Amino acid sequence: MSGVQMPLLALGTYKLQDHEQLKQSVSSALQAGYRAFDTGAVYGNEAHLGQVLKELLPKYGLSREDVFIISKLAPLDHGPRAKEGCLRSLEQLDCEYIDLYLVHWPGVEGLDPEDSRHSEYRAQSWATLEEFYASGRFKAIGVSNYTAKHIRELLLSCRVPPAVLQIECQPKLIQRELRNLCMETGIHFQAYSSLGKGALLREPEVMDIVRSCGRTPAQVLLRWAVQQGISVLPRSSQPCRVQENAQVFDFQLSEMDIMRLDALNCGTRFCKRDSSKIA
Repeated sequence: MSGVQMPLLALGTYKLQDHEQLKQSVSSALQAGYRAFDTGAVYGNEAHLGQVLKELLPKYGLSREDVFIISKLAPLDHGPRAKEGCLRSLEQLDCEYIDLYLVHWPGVEGLDPEDSRHSEYRAQSWATLEEFYASGRFKAIGVSNYTAKHIRELLLSCRVPPAVLQIECQPKLIQRELRNLCMETGIHFQAYSSLGKGALLREPEVMDIVRSCGRTPAQVLLRWAVQQGISVLPRSSQPCRVQENAQVFDFQLSEMDIMRLDALNCGTRFCKRDSSKIA
């Protein structure tokens, strides 16, 4: 993607707003081999993440160039305010560049979902991201929570196509149409909520596969994604969970296991905001 290599595994930081809690989580992640970290303006922790990485990287013999930072433009900053939002993310993270910057949501905060201005503001926001990409301040740019309609619209007008789509994806929401579109257009597909906010950890089909392969439910769910080339962003404030979630590259699920998990697909979203209503 854009000539930039992105790890398949990143630490998600959504809801990790306490500085010490975030520091503990990031420290455990670096120790376990994570080299990518996902945040966003609306998470309210870009500044904390920037500080924590500055504190911890030397401890692990690493530099800024050794880690991949992902952040996102807030829905409130769509359109005319996009430049201000992009600059704020760079300032909050206190770094010269961000490895991957995404438009977080296809809609503008406060506008009616059917308002035609959403499309206009998306185009303005993307043009701003292209400027930051051209200047090297963003090494790659992409989108989050875009539907197939939103992506096709963007591809018709953009100068730089999106490198990544980040969206909810797990066995109950396998996103086949979007994954196929990404494959056809060269967009990398990245999943959040891989564990279904914890609900999928108790799913009988998942537990059955756990028993047969001797792994944890979280590892099975994350492996289902990475084995199909989907990158993941598991989040935890517990060091043991952070380390456990990293252990997904030393085993394989069988084709039958993948099919059994795919068969759970029923359109269930664990993140309730649905961007398909945005014009």
